[in-house]
Amino acid sequence: MPSDHTTDPHEIAPDPEAWAERNARQAEAFDVIGERYDEAFPNKEGQEDCVRRLLTLLPPGAEVLDLGSGTGLPTARQLVSSGARVTGFEISERMLALARHNVPEAEFRKADILDLDPVEKSYDAIVAFFSLLCLPKERIPEALGRVRASLAPGGLLCLSMVEADLDDQPIPFLGTEIRVSGYPRDELRSVVERAGLVIEDERAVAYDPDGENPEVQVFLTCRRGA
Repeated sequence: MPSDHTTDPHEIAPDPEAWAERNARQAEAFDVIGERYDEAFPNKEGQEDCVRRLLTLLPPGAEVLDLGSGTGLPTARQLVSSGARVTGFEISERMLALARHNVPEAEFRKADILDLDPVEKSYDAIVAFFSLLCLPKERIPEALGRVRASLAPGGLLCLSMVEADLDDQPIPFLGTEIRVSGYPRDELRSVVERAGLVIEDERAVAYDPDGENPEVQVFLTCRRGA
């Protein structure tokens, strides 16, 4: 039975300075991208459908955390418009400014996924759309452990990843460079389940906004295991 997130004494922690430098580079890249992210990805039906399914499972006024909230669109806006109380974590100052403008009813904080503190607060649901892919694979199990521990008993997680076999790979993206990771679908399921999350729904969406870069987006709805 998985326990709440603890540090494995045999696990070598990443160098804090190197991690801070990496995060700063990622944040700077998303500062450059800004609102162009929404312009480049105007069709987010898979993401919106996943949130619609989540909302049918949540009580009115549910506490929801949006990890990697970006511009606040469409997810934080969709959640708030349905009555949820939303907190967003985002590392990019530019994205934070856009999110606060787009969804003033939500609370947005400059924070990384790995800043998530289960002792500080628990949530009825957490959403992480394409945010875990910004971590190296060695940190994703830790992030999922923090997510699980931050969910209320029976709480829900919606996450999405691009199906790929990559580990902290630098890629050109909207005029800058970001580092991304990805899993084949079976491996993604295993990583999620080992973190103590029970997968209740899985959808795959083919996505090719410009007709040149097809990808498969995997959307999972999971419940915190016992």
